[in-house]
Amino acid sequence: MNDAIEKLLILQDRDRRIRRVQSELAYIEPERQGLRTKAATAQAALETAKTRVKQLESDRKTLELEVEAKQQLITKYANQQLQTRKNEEYRALAHEIEMCKEDIFKIENREIELMEQAEAAQKDVAAATQASQQAKKLLDEQIGQLDEREKNLKQELTELQTNREELASAVDSVTRSKYERLVRNKGETVVVGVQHGVCGGCHMRLPPALLVSCQAERELTTCINCGRILYYTRDMDLAVAD
Repeated sequence: MNDAIEKLLILQDRDRRIRRVQSELAYIEPERQGLRTKAATAQAALETAKTRVKQLESDRKTLELEVEAKQQLITKYANQQLQTRKNEEYRALAHEIEMCKEDIFKIENREIELMEQAEAAQKDVAAATQASQQAKKLLDEQIGQLDEREKNLKQELTELQTNREELASAVDSVTRSKYERLVRNKGETVVVGVQHGVCGGCHMRLPPALLVSCQAERELTTCINCGRILYYTRDMDLAVAD
């Protein structure tokens, strides 16, 4: 195999590894933020559930005060009944007492509803507490793992980039410039083999003269269709497939 091709293949492999590491690094911060968001969402749900319980308790106490107020009115009206000698006033006070009793009955029914809601809300708090604790535990565990993974990937990337510079410097400037231009335009696979008479990049059929040139390995051969750099090894079959 042509010496320049060998160097380019090694350089291409190093570039692929660099891009893989960079891609993995790019996903770490979104993963970290995703874990934090889940933990924050679980904590917010817990706070909402607790607030709901407090609100229900506050509403129930308000109703208790309303019942006390109605009972005080009943006592007041009953005392007034004892003091009045007029039938009309007595009946009016009796009516007010009945109205207060009806209101108390309605309020007490509402209290029962609130107590049932509070019981359900307490269960929600218990479930939300468990979910929040689990989310926080997961956050603590995985954040540590992500931080360690990020550290290792950054170290690997630094080593790969240093090695990449050494490998690139070993390729002559003209060939390196052609390779890097192809990488910018075609992506990570720009040095490709020839199999059954077609380019390993664009998979288009190559003319016989180009195949002969590629096999000779005297100079860099590029695909006339996509411009990728071609190479041939003995285990490849140049014969065009039927």
